[in-house]
Amino acid sequence: MADLHLSEDLASEAEVSAIDSAIAELGLDPAVVQETPRLVRGGNRRRASRRHGLLPALHALQRESGWISPGGLNHISKVLQVPPAEAYGVASFYELFRVDSPPDHDGNVVHVCVDAACQIAGSAKTIASLEAQGVAVHRSPCLGQCERPVAQFIQGRQRPDSVEADGVENGSIDGVLWDLPQKHDPSLKLLARVGRIDPTSLEAYVGSGGYRALARAFTLGASKVVEEVLSSGLAGRGGAAFPTGIKWQAVAAESGQKYVVANADESEPGTFKDRTLMENDPFALVEALTIAGFATGATKGWIYVRGEYPLAVQRLQNAIDAARDAGFVGQGIARSSIEFDIEIRRGAGAYICGEETALFNSLEGFRGEPRQKPPFPTTHGLFARPTAINNPETLLNVLSIVLDGGEAYAASGTEGSSGTKLFCLSGNVVRPGIYEVEFGPTLGEVLELAGGVVGNLRAILLGGAAGSFVGPDMLDLPLTMEATRDAGLSLGSGVIMAFNDEVDLGAVVTRIAEFFRNESCGQCVPCRVGSLRQHELLESSLSSSRGEEPLGIVSGSAPALLLEEMDRVMKDASICGLGHTASTAVRSAIELGLMRSSR
Repeated sequence: MADLHLSEDLASEAEVSAIDSAIAELGLDPAVVQETPRLVRGGNRRRASRRHGLLPALHALQRESGWISPGGLNHISKVLQVPPAEAYGVASFYELFRVDSPPDHDGNVVHVCVDAACQIAGSAKTIASLEAQGVAVHRSPCLGQCERPVAQFIQGRQRPDSVEADGVENGSIDGVLWDLPQKHDPSLKLLARVGRIDPTSLEAYVGSGGYRALARAFTLGASKVVEEVLSSGLAGRGGAAFPTGIKWQAVAAESGQKYVVANADESEPGTFKDRTLMENDPFALVEALTIAGFATGATKGWIYVRGEYPLAVQRLQNAIDAARDAGFVGQGIARSSIEFDIEIRRGAGAYICGEETALFNSLEGFRGEPRQKPPFPTTHGLFARPTAINNPETLLNVLSIVLDGGEAYAASGTEGSSGTKLFCLSGNVVRPGIYEVEFGPTLGEVLELAGGVVGNLRAILLGGAAGSFVGPDMLDLPLTMEATRDAGLSLGSGVIMAFNDEVDLGAVVTRIAEFFRNESCGQCVPCRVGSLRQHELLESSLSSSRGEEPLGIVSGSAPALLLEEMDRVMKDASICGLGHTASTAVRSAIELGLMRSSR
């Protein structure tokens, strides 16, 4: 694509001030514009020295003007030396940036979730009510608040990023602690501090045992920390379940500049565990990421947080600042010679950026499109440097591993699934929320932790939109990686969403297909076309069967066989996991007979 020439549109003084302030906060001088050499690495042009400021600059412009104005985009392009066509391509990629026209309202937009948990709770009625009041509404994919539907996110204009101006009331504001369902359970590990201590206080964190793990890590030494993580058997908690110790060991073996990244862009419908941790135990993530940096030899860490989590960003930034002031982050950590600093990067609404290489592209200032593998992130990750990337839940497990040892950690859970797991329960359950258990209880037992199912159980979505539907006959399934794998299922990110027999599951499954259609980055043909055709097929088949006849796509029917063929192509030829799993829930629903009306 040829670069667009700069138009004659100019940024307003307010836009220039907002953009320049955001860029200056990154340590870049907006007054210094230098043309840097264009390097070609894997076919991508990199200007790592300035281009990584693109997302923060776009956020600043959106917040100031309510949209990505041509004049503001021109100013960003000039200061960061990004071709205007590429800058526009990045801005138009994300859900939270408006590029098409100036706002015809006061700049405030209410994003209302329309994915499964909120869909069955009445998001359509909420949207209709808001629109009747003249509110600007955006129909949004999952907002990560599935335990309190119908979820809403307020995107504000000309106000600083804060919970009040650019978010929702997240339950733990102004000293009110989070109401965790398991708050008084003494066996909790990852959730031990959630709802019990002030998440904004470093003193409270240290008083509850915080930073003992970092001190222990320094005593053990970097290589021993990696050994303990290896012996623990800790597997990634984001869905892929890759062994954390192997990842850290590979990065530690590399030389030169290295990075560690916390992937906090949890956008899987039904998932809200990392949001809960970041909002209510932010110092733990800062400490764990610091240990990861020490163990792998990285001097810089990044936390990439989804754009719809303003309270998490606020709490994390407070934790980083307080830790830096106390000497736990920065130069000479805890009176040692070790250097490690952390920077937060806020996403802008793109499910695909949960894929690690898409996240790297996004952080570097490019469209969030996955990269081909190999090379792998352990050798060519962020800015083409060796990078260890883990999600917050995975990282927080490292604290107990360092304190108690890898063998002690491996003794909990099961032989193939060590430690504890956070499960996100939502839908038709009595007490939606986040629950922590050692690997091993059955699906039915975890549902009982949440008070059981409201009404007559018809199906459970296990693993989120990228997971599978299972029926009531699977309540005895042990929730371990090995048991679910043997059953042809996946725990994914820990989603357990229950549906009773009053839910129109045909509509739910169609929305899942629409979600993947919208969230496909479009880079590869199998996923771009396959997710589109899948959604079209479901819409046409289900809409034509409404009325006297039962809803129907049934196993073995022509539509079902066509969906199976499309699924096979997407699994075989898509670049990343989005295409590989875009049909999993749909096909499982058909196989269970859920695409017929229950009424």
